Amino acid sequence: MTPEELADLAHLRRARDLMDREYARPLDVPTMARHALMSPSHFSRRFRAAYGETPYSYLMTRRIERAMALLRGGMSVTDACMAVGCTSLGSFSSRFTELVGQPPSAYRGQEHSAVAAMPACVAKLRTRPTKNPPSRIREAGDATAA
Repeated sequence: MTPEELADLAHLRRARDLMDREYARPLDVPTMARHALMSPSHFSRRFRAAYGETPYSYLMTRRIERAMALLRGGMSVTDACMAVGCTSLGSFSSRFTELVGQPPSAYRGQEHSAVAAMPACVAKLRTRPTKNPPSRIREAGDATAA
């Protein structure tokens, strides 16, 4: 990597750290780009190239991840939605369902004692939402999942 690319990566990490820390605040691409010392369009392109997803997608994944922890703790879906910085319950529920594979109310209603017994660092990795939950991944050569 060139020194310029390393500097860009350090600036992108600064913006990503902002999203991790301030996920509940209203954050937009221009604000995040200012923290990365880049123009909004350059920031969006470089962020996607470095992390494999857009800044907004990364922010929403972090918000859903935090909401999952709040829901496991018994918080209502509406309160969890607002606590993580989402302003639309419908958009929050749609994104939650897309990433987790089930609606937030169903997730909240499940038993989560296994997660409570895990060390926090393991629970964070095991419960991290992804775009392709295991239930949606089709096995190669599986003729029944068409």
